[in-house]
Amino acid sequence: MKRKLIAAIGIAGMMVSVAACGGDSGDDDKKAGADGYAGETLTVWVMDGSSPDDWQADLAKEFEAKTKAKVEFEIQKWNGIQQKLTTALSEENPPDVFEIGNTQTPAYAKTGGLADLSDLKSEIGTDWSESLNKSAVFDGKQYAAPWFVVNRVVVYNKKIWADAGIKDTPKTRDEFYNDLKTIGEKTDAEPIYLPGQNWYHFVGLVIGEGGELVKKDGDKYVSNLDDPKIAAATETYKKFQALSKAPKDKDEATPQQGEIFSKGKTGAIIGMGWEGATAITTNPAIEKDLGYFTIPGATADKPEGVFLGGSNLAVATGSKKQELAKEFLKIALSDKYEGALAKANGVIPNKESLQSNLAGNAAAEAAAPAAEFGDTTPLIPEWAAVENDPNPIKTYLTAVLKGKSPADAAKQVEDEFNKRLAQQQ
Repeated sequence: MKRKLIAAIGIAGMMVSVAACGGDSGDDDKKAGADGYAGETLTVWVMDGSSPDDWQADLAKEFEAKTKAKVEFEIQKWNGIQQKLTTALSEENPPDVFEIGNTQTPAYAKTGGLADLSDLKSEIGTDWSESLNKSAVFDGKQYAAPWFVVNRVVVYNKKIWADAGIKDTPKTRDEFYNDLKTIGEKTDAEPIYLPGQNWYHFVGLVIGEGGELVKKDGDKYVSNLDDPKIAAATETYKKFQALSKAPKDKDEATPQQGEIFSKGKTGAIIGMGWEGATAITTNPAIEKDLGYFTIPGATADKPEGVFLGGSNLAVATGSKKQELAKEFLKIALSDKYEGALAKANGVIPNKESLQSNLAGNAAAEAAAPAAEFGDTTPLIPEWAAVENDPNPIKTYLTAVLKGKSPADAAKQVEDEFNKRLAQQQ
């Protein structure tokens, strides 16, 4: 799937109180009668690239057969969606159902824009994967439904690994590091292209260490970058980055690392499956040498921690079609349509039992084992401002890679980090 799943960006400072404008829609719900919801049209916002046209068409047909209502899909762009959605949720006729980034969900739940779906969870979500559903819960209530996630894998050049005499993919972090060192010693290739600010991979390493990026100080959240677990993740990042010629002050999109990999002179990158596709588009000849494997963890029985970027489906508090919206979600989140979406887009579905639909998609098969051990950035509304440029975590990483200790780098960005966490939501 050739798109980036955007984590919460830019919500802070522009969220408005949507609850006051939505009102209590319960009395407005049209209950199904003998003719179902005939004459009703449900408006559903989905992001560009999230769901194939035939998936939408099949779902709409089944939805109409079941409810007698129609569904209108409106495709949205990620760029500017926070402001657009915030505005829409404050108006009289918001979208009834909408896709929302998993890490964006808490901010919208806090402002009252999302309907409580706890009854839906008890009816159809008892076996949703805990790692995916975590982002859909706020203050103990189910404010959205998990739809799908994606996570990073190792994209590697099989020819370079073979030229180095490596016969199998690594199963532990140490094996991975030693294989990359061997590539550097026995070939002319750059072992790994790992820019200094590939911060979502760093977040995965923090997750793998059991660390938390923020901590509670009284009634507010503050930086936790000085935690020993984060220091350990930082040292792992630094160790692998030392094998790379990539700039220490750039991220994986500057330039696009898939394009770097396409030149055939790089042993591996850590990225999304679509970055492998980018490499193939840039240089079709690379396809025969391209492979994927799960990022190895400290031990062979558990993959490395990964950041889970993805989407939830939510219902607007201000929607006058609450019951109809839930009927839509029952179909859209059914095994049939979750499985079809996973198969078509190579995304991790909301149930582990549906991962069999990823068979034959090498990138998705490599990503799936780590999903159980993945997590997100902190699921608090206050987090949104942290990711705005210049991201203090990127600044922290660059400082360490240029010689500062993790403790000193954490202290360098602490004031800015805390300032952002303190911004009004």
